[in-house]
Amino acid sequence: MKMRIPENANRIIEILQRNGFEASVVGGCVRDSILGRIPEDWDITTSARPEQVKNIFSHTIDTGIAHGTVTVMMDHVGYEVTTYRIDGEYEDARHPKEVTFTASLVEDLKRRDFTINAMAYNERVGLIDIFGGVEDLKAGIIRCVGNPLERFGEDALRMLRAVRFSAQLGFVIEENTQKAIKSLAPAIGKVSAERIQVELVKLLTSDYPDRMKKACELGLTGVFLPEFDVMMETPQNTRHHVYSVGEHTIHTLMAVPKDKVLRLTMLLHDVGKPSCRTTEGGKDHFHGHPQVGAQMARDIFHRLKFDNDTMKQVCHLIEFHDYRPDMSPKAIRRAIAKIGPEYCKALFAVKRADIAGQSDYLKQEKYAYVDEFERMFDDMQQEHVCLKKSMLCINGRDLMQLGVPQGKEIGRILDELFERVLEDPSINEREKLMELAHNMITPNI
Repeated sequence: MKMRIPENANRIIEILQRNGFEASVVGGCVRDSILGRIPEDWDITTSARPEQVKNIFSHTIDTGIAHGTVTVMMDHVGYEVTTYRIDGEYEDARHPKEVTFTASLVEDLKRRDFTINAMAYNERVGLIDIFGGVEDLKAGIIRCVGNPLERFGEDALRMLRAVRFSAQLGFVIEENTQKAIKSLAPAIGKVSAERIQVELVKLLTSDYPDRMKKACELGLTGVFLPEFDVMMETPQNTRHHVYSVGEHTIHTLMAVPKDKVLRLTMLLHDVGKPSCRTTEGGKDHFHGHPQVGAQMARDIFHRLKFDNDTMKQVCHLIEFHDYRPDMSPKAIRRAIAKIGPEYCKALFAVKRADIAGQSDYLKQEKYAYVDEFERMFDDMQQEHVCLKKSMLCINGRDLMQLGVPQGKEIGRILDELFERVLEDPSINEREKLMELAHNMITPNI
């Protein structure tokens, strides 16, 4: 088979070959090319030692030189060039204590995680597939190179990567590979939270986020996200539901767009339900679960080292995912002001996904409610209805012109004016607000 390699990557390979070394593109870029996908990166493997690569190319960066990786710059684009290597003993279930450079491409490919990632290609030789990667791609299988217990024992993150690749490609994990994950799952606890977070987000934003269930079945989430396992075990004996909290969550993940914030929101939107569950007359209730869930999500995000912006957005959506204001214009204005107009479109997506994972009881009525909520929101946006304080036709500087001193008094008056405008949007005119503000000024006694 013939692959199309970017011109600069091919130049690097040809230059290395002209200097007497072997070189090929390797790993994910080969896999994606065979699948007809556009590779994100083009990694190159070579028999040349790092110092030899640096001597051959004029512009290089020592990216991971201890492990044999040098980044070669071509037209302001970096290509990672890594020397064939054999990994030494892994001391932390993640990183080899040392690496040994080798002249053998076969030895280098042996140390890689899965057969579909252990293929190389160059235009002289063509495809180099020693471990049946193409066969597994055709069959839709994730299989370790060699002994899966050894591969996962070397690098525990590979267990979660197996599930992530399964989610991204829609593949099944081969039976012995699954058995090895089940056996070694506790070792995922040795992997840094940052690395787990990256794999989790890739899994969730894939075409098959329902593979979270597989991560649970294999024992992985029990280590880094035990709250999810509890959700899977929590029933919902109510006419609004037909699934456990966890199964409901899986269905909602499949019903929301492939967006990081939305998928994380659906993953954790009901995380508070198990601790809020009460049963009366054989029926379950989950009072206060959005607020409890938002706090639990914050704890999870801190534990998995998520950025503050993602945490803020997701926790806000979790807190309001079950919020159902009356359909009067006044109630909807107040609801939008409370939620924040900037969150509303995401919240509507969350609400629809939540309904999708519920029983058929009142399902169409629930969708109709969200549709009407969104329609009213859109109309208010088009009419430029004041839905947040910054949309008031006066600001703090205007109040200072009236003699209001800088400080809390300005905030108090603006808050009160905003309340008045939510009651009656027609008064959001500068003259009317200035007059109202004048009457709100606390006199100095």
